[in-house]
Amino acid sequence: MLQVVEINYIRHEVNQKGKSYAEVARQVQHDERTVKKYADQEEFPQKHKQTRPSPILDPVKHIIDGWIREDLKLKKKFQRTAQRMYNQLIEEHDFQGGDRTVRRYVSARRKELAKEAEGASLPLQTIPGTAQVDFGKAPFKYLNEMIELPFLVMSFPDANTFYFQVFPSENTECLLEGLQRIFQHMKSVPKTIRFDNLSPAVKKIHARGERELTDMFERFVLHFGFEYEFCNPAKGNEKGHVENMVKYVRNNFLLPANTIVDLEEFNQTLWEKAERNRQRKHYLKQESLESLHELTCAAHILLPEKIFNCARIVTAKADKSGIVHIDNKLYSTSPRFAQKKVVVEVTFNEVRILSETHECIVTHSRLYGSKAKSMVWQPYLKLLSQRPRAIKYSGIYDHLPDEWNLYLKACTEEEQKSAFSLLSELMKTNNLDKITEALQIAQKTGHPKAEHIQQAFNALIFDDNDYQNITPAITLPEMPEITRGADRYNDFFKTEV
Repeated sequence: MLQVVEINYIRHEVNQKGKSYAEVARQVQHDERTVKKYADQEEFPQKHKQTRPSPILDPVKHIIDGWIREDLKLKKKFQRTAQRMYNQLIEEHDFQGGDRTVRRYVSARRKELAKEAEGASLPLQTIPGTAQVDFGKAPFKYLNEMIELPFLVMSFPDANTFYFQVFPSENTECLLEGLQRIFQHMKSVPKTIRFDNLSPAVKKIHARGERELTDMFERFVLHFGFEYEFCNPAKGNEKGHVENMVKYVRNNFLLPANTIVDLEEFNQTLWEKAERNRQRKHYLKQESLESLHELTCAAHILLPEKIFNCARIVTAKADKSGIVHIDNKLYSTSPRFAQKKVVVEVTFNEVRILSETHECIVTHSRLYGSKAKSMVWQPYLKLLSQRPRAIKYSGIYDHLPDEWNLYLKACTEEEQKSAFSLLSELMKTNNLDKITEALQIAQKTGHPKAEHIQQAFNALIFDDNDYQNITPAITLPEMPEITRGADRYNDFFKTEV
């Protein structure tokens, strides 16, 4: 078949310059009949690519397509070669064709599917394998108080489905923890996820829309291998599906205010609520949401085997009391680390204090809201039980509850040793509030010793309300009966005659 340039040359030489067919045929080195055909042709209809049937390859094309799609979810080094696919066809499907036929088809099909994958990264809302993410807020009852907490929603526009989890904040650690929980629950990862310009993910938006990502978010993306998209500034409508789903979740699952006793237990109940919501038909497609969700998940990529550590690592210097400042909150370390550097690992719900050799010193629950200080006394008490005089210089009095502060100041050095030893032992497995309550009970009969506090604590733990059985801390001598008036005073000044 002649090229367009050659056809134009033939027509020009014959029709415009009047050369003979034979003369032009010699110039273009084609048959004279071919030159005559194109010189005299009146119409050039649009060509249609003919797809010739392939009775040997056609029956196995869908199998090869499935293998290619499976492999596209894996790293390149784990993908099958065309030769391996050919061998599988022979071994598993009694294929009778040649290996070159399979290699040509695999090469062409991979290019076509790669183009489809590129299309999936475009900001379209109805492509399987894509998702959108955003935070919303809802009221909750906690300890008889009304509080407002954020909830993370991941929606799947193609299926009109969702998952959601409630968190104490909208920080980076909560965002990544929420995403990983959803990935783990689905056992897969969406190919493309669209976000608003959330500060936990985007550090700065530069000119021309280029974004500087936070370090944790960037490492998270690399770990899970999904593609990310961000809305243009002030264009939240570009993720309209998840914005509508945030309202839907709040109105249908989080209002009126839920009572939270344990946030982790509450979040476990939300998986079933989201999945039960799929027992209805899509408002346009008239298919069940459950089947549509399965289809969109089938287009996801595989979940990595390793868990991502959703923790921020920072270095901090403890003050003279061994306290570090993290996110404007105070966390205790140990007296041994006063004025020393420590490594702090911050997750969405914990703050772990590590030595410079990464040995765990103490673990705190992460503080949110108005509470500004978290003290774990165990590292302090063990040391002070051996060196009670050091308490004067440790600054621990500034952090102890008032009841213990006053009690310890009234103790002798030996009593302080015993008290700190008791506290150190009890606080391995118990809350300081309970131990303080035992101190208050033991003090009802005077200044108690450590064994009396232990006895009161045991009575509390074993629900023994007969506190009268507690041995008195001191034995009071019998006092003379008090009489009113000045007689005794007068007797003092009497003189014998």
